[in-house]
Formats: sequence, C-alpha cells, structure tokens
Amino acid sequence: MGKFTLEEVNTMYVDVLREIGNIGAGNATTAIASMLGIRLDMSVPKVALLEVSQLGSAICREDETIVGIFLEVQSDIEGSMMFLLKMDSAQFLVNKLMGRDGDFKTEFDEMDLSALKEIGNIIAASYLNALSSLTNLVITPSIPYIAVDMAASILSVPAIEFGQFGDHALLIQTEFGDDVMINGYFILMPEEDSYDKILTALGLSL
Repeated sequence: MGKFTLEEVNTMYVDVLREIGNIGAGNATTAIASMLGIRLDMSVPKVALLEVSQLGSAICREDETIVGIFLEVQSDIEGSMMFLLKMDSAQFLVNKLMGRDGDFKTEFDEMDLSALKEIGNIIAASYLNALSSLTNLVITPSIPYIAVDMAASILSVPAIEFGQFGDHALLIQTEFGDDVMINGYFILMPEEDSYDKILTALGLSL
C-alpha cells in the first residue's frame, strides 16, 4: 500500500487536483470547440473528492438515463476514469457534430455513439495530458467503452472495479457551451499506490 491515503488528502492536495481540473477542462473545451467549429465558454470546474457511494447523488437521480464513457488508465499509474454526460448535453453535442438542429432528438444510432465515444476520447485525453504534464508521469488511456443507461447502472462499474483499492474518487464537474451550456462530469479513480505516485511526483508529502 502507498503511504498516502485519500482520507489524508488535505486542502493543499485538493488545490492541486483542482488545478489539474482547470487545465484539463480548458484543454477539453478548446479541443471540442475546434472539433465543432464553434466558440465555447467554460465555467470554473468544481472539484471534489467523494466516496464512490456519493457519486450518483452528486450527479443526478439514480434512475436518470445518462451517457458514460469508461477507460482504463495504465503505464506509470493505474486506475480507471469515466466521463459522464446527461442526455440533453449528449444529444446537443452529437447534433452539433452531425450538423443537425441543436434540439433534434432521437435514439442514438451507431454513428452517434461513435461520435460520442470520440468526444469522450478527446475530453479524457485533455484531462490525462494535464495530469501527465504536471507530474511528468506517463499515463496511457485504453480504448474507450460507451454506455447509455441509468446512472446507477453506469456508476456501478467503477464501484465494482475499484472497490478493492479504495472507496473514493476525484469528481470534476465542468460546464461549457455557447447559447446552450453543457454539463460534463469527469471521474478519476487511480488505485491507491498511484495516488502515492501522483502526489510524490508533485513534490507533496504528509
């Protein structure tokens, strides 16, 4: 086990994680704006360390249908990450990408899901690159998996996958858009030894 535990992460560490969230969200917003060919504004991300059991209530009702993009994180650190979008935000992004009216609504087909997966890939890479740049650690994401399901079902994946390492996760809530603001939720769950590596690489110690 690492010498750091999430229970011992104090205000200084949260500030560092918030900075990672700021850089990652900024990079993601710029990348998506370029991808869609529009100008996007971004609010200051909200960052919190939460118990996995609290993630659902921090995002939406457990029975609400959302889009989840899941990746494993490998190389110098190991763990998992997810990017979550509420359905209205996911539909708006897909419509923009496909050149449809922003309020167009239909069930996602394979092309829509592929577009969402690519958006999730870009956003995930933006956050991981921010973390990698600040720590000089090599962080490699896996091929993303996408699911459209109830929040309780989607959030059960990280709870089951990483319950053996710890019961906390980093939640970054970001809001970006132009006329329509999009809410996205980035969840990072490094296994415990990887938190040790991240904090040590940042020159932080207890």
